[in-house]
Amino acid sequence: MEITVCRAADVPLLDQYIGSPGATSFHARRFERQEQGTSTYLVAWLGGRPVGHTELRWGGCDDAAVRAARPGCPEINALAVWPPTLRSRGIGSALVRAAEERARERGRTAIGLGVADDNPRAAALYARLGYVPLVPYHGRWSYQGHDGVTRECVEELTFLVKELVRASPVQRTNADVQRTSGPSRGTQ
Repeated sequence: MEITVCRAADVPLLDQYIGSPGATSFHARRFERQEQGTSTYLVAWLGGRPVGHTELRWGGCDDAAVRAARPGCPEINALAVWPPTLRSRGIGSALVRAAEERARERGRTAIGLGVADDNPRAAALYARLGYVPLVPYHGRWSYQGHDGVTRECVEELTFLVKELVRASPVQRTNADVQRTSGPSRGTQ
């Protein structure tokens, strides 16, 4: 498995293998934010196909309560591994670690993410990775359905935070660099 920063050519593959719930391509929206410099969209690849993704939002969570509780904290958003048969194999953990490393490289001292209150499996993963609860909030997002109707979604979430310790260059191995940076691939 390798993790790379999303490229324009990756968006159609993401749409093909990890679709969005409606007519709106979530992957195209995330890539657009990356192009604007407000996020970094990371993609996990296995056997030449995307199997997971997460968006590292440099401006943090959109929720006012989260922003007040932890100003300037970048957010790991939209973490997913697909298909579900690939979960619990380290892909999500690798995506989180890659996002953490990018935050460290930018001099950030903490990073956060939201977890749905009805997702104890994800909450357990984040706890194992060192994330602690900060504040409950409502996550809001929307998409346009295939029928042209915009759907507004609201989730009850808890924002979790992890303090980042700056790793010395000696601690980072060549395997870590390859695993999180990876060589450039052609589209397939």
